[in-house]
Amino acid sequence: MEKRTLNRTLISLGSNLGNKIQHLNQAIQKIEKTVGKIEFVSSFHESKAWGYDSENLFMNACITCYTILSPFELLEKLKEIEREMGRVKTVDGYEDRCIDLDIIFYNVDSIQTEILTIPHPHVKIRDFVMIPLTEIVKENDPFWQFLNS
Repeated sequence: MEKRTLNRTLISLGSNLGNKIQHLNQAIQKIEKTVGKIEFVSSFHESKAWGYDSENLFMNACITCYTILSPFELLEKLKEIEREMGRVKTVDGYEDRCIDLDIIFYNVDSIQTEILTIPHPHVKIRDFVMIPLTEIVKENDPFWQFLNS
């Protein structure tokens, strides 16, 4: 039997369509059920769309959780949750969506491929990630140190 290690990840959640709070809570439940044990959940924060114009405000949050999934398995699981919740991509780029799940950190690994970049390349310039992130990641946390290295 293959031994799988426990990995710590930080995931950003966002929704700007429908019942945004319900979408975030549903995504958190699905992550807990299919990805792994959730450690911390930030409060929910409202923000304007980033990277495109929209009349719909976003509700955003961050979570940390533990998973045995590899980074690529985690990415696929998060995309599956988005699809199950009704997210449909209709354009290349940004658009309104019922749920958006992004891997911000995975352990303190650096990964750069065509389909996955960790840490997330825009984390430091996105207040909608940084504000909830700072609620659950403190200065002694490896994610904080990685963020500021």
